[in-house]
This record gives sequence, structure tokens and C-alpha cells, in this order.
Amino acid sequence: MSGHSKWHNIQATKNKADAARGKIFTKIGREITVAVKLGGPDPNINSKLYDVIQKAKQNNMPNDNIQRSIKKAAGGEDTGSYDSITYEGYGSHGVAFIVECLTDNRNRTAADVRHLFDKYNGSLGTTGSVTYMFDHQGIVVVKKTDKTNEDSVMMTALDAGADDVVSEDDCFEIITRPDTLHAVSKAFEEGGYEVLSSEVEYVPQNTIVLDKDSAISINKLVLALEDLDDVQDVYTNADLSALDE
Repeated sequence: MSGHSKWHNIQATKNKADAARGKIFTKIGREITVAVKLGGPDPNINSKLYDVIQKAKQNNMPNDNIQRSIKKAAGGEDTGSYDSITYEGYGSHGVAFIVECLTDNRNRTAADVRHLFDKYNGSLGTTGSVTYMFDHQGIVVVKKTDKTNEDSVMMTALDAGADDVVSEDDCFEIITRPDTLHAVSKAFEEGGYEVLSSEVEYVPQNTIVLDKDSAISINKLVLALEDLDDVQDVYTNADLSALDE
């Protein structure tokens, strides 16, 4: 199993779960608000906003919703002030978790996250207790088609400053530094490729292979955490491929 497998391992499950619960647009809306307040409403100048807009489109967020969120943040209508917090901990079977949140109430978020770890036989750790097992990387996922030429993908990636390309069954995962994610993603979009995902992620250096029952147990915690309004992303070093068996 590739170490760069969040697209297959968690992302698809997460996106389906969020869409079913109607939460994904709200979460992306928060990211838009934060990006606009930090760098302004023009995505041509604000690369962070550009990246969030692309994420919104990749998750089928209507353009009206995107523009409404930008205007609210730029016009001061969205008075919410969100703090970025990262929690680290362990689930059952020794699986490491990193939970990224955007919250307007730190105490509420901490209590909610801690409750779920306790409920699913896990525990929160201290800062740095888990992140050393992950690499912080930009990952651009490009759809693979019959017309996709692997050499061209590699050339586009390297010319844009990416570090590596991993070929999966149905996509290419382009690995880059967080600070070059925007340039790499834009290079593929302008090159006519279909970009499925473009995000800075915590990629596990090694994964823990789980049997189906254990994978189901861990996935329950993943989904429960993702269901919290304040949680933006969940990363683990669990190999959840047994869920597909």
C-alpha cells in the first residue's frame, strides 16, 4: 500500500459521509471565510483562497454558494472568528490520529473531540506525540484516463516544482511541498488535466494494516470525528483497505 494513499484510504469515505450529512459545504465555507480574512477576496492574488475555491468545486459546491461565502467574509457580514487547532491522539489498535479543526469555541471543540476518542477506546495525546510519524505534504490528485501519458504527467509535475509522482490504479498522486501546492495544482489545471483533489495533508510514513473488524472500528471513529462541525480533516496511519473486502 502506498504511503500516499489518503485519496483511496480516507478521502472517498469522508467525502461521501460529509455529503450525506450536508456538512461539507459548511466546512469549506469556513475555510473560505478564513482565507478571505487573511488574504482578501481576489483569488488571483490570494493563493489560499484560490486553492479553497478549487476544493469547493471539486466537492461540487455550487458557484453561488462560493461567491456568497466570499462576499459575506469580504463585506464583514460573516463576523465569525475561527481558530485553527490540531489535535493528536491514538485510536484502538495503536492507530495514530491527527485531527484538524476550525473553531469559534476552543473549549467546545476540545470537549467534543476528547469525548469521541474516549467513546471509541482511544485517547488524546500531547502536541508532537503523533505528528512525527507523518510527513506534511501537498498532494495533487489527477484523474488517470486512457489518454493520460505518464511521462507528460511527470514532466508537468517536475516543471511546476513537485517532488514526486505516484501512479495509482485510477489516478496520479503528485507529491509536493506545502508552499508549492498552489503552483503545481494550477499547472495541471492549465494543462487540461482533471484535478480531483489538491490539499496539504499529513501523510503517514508507515501504515498499520488492519483486518476488516479492526478497520470497521477505526472507521467509526473517523466518521464520528468528521461529523463534528468544527473538524475539517482527519488523518490516520491506518490501512483501511480491508473495508473494501
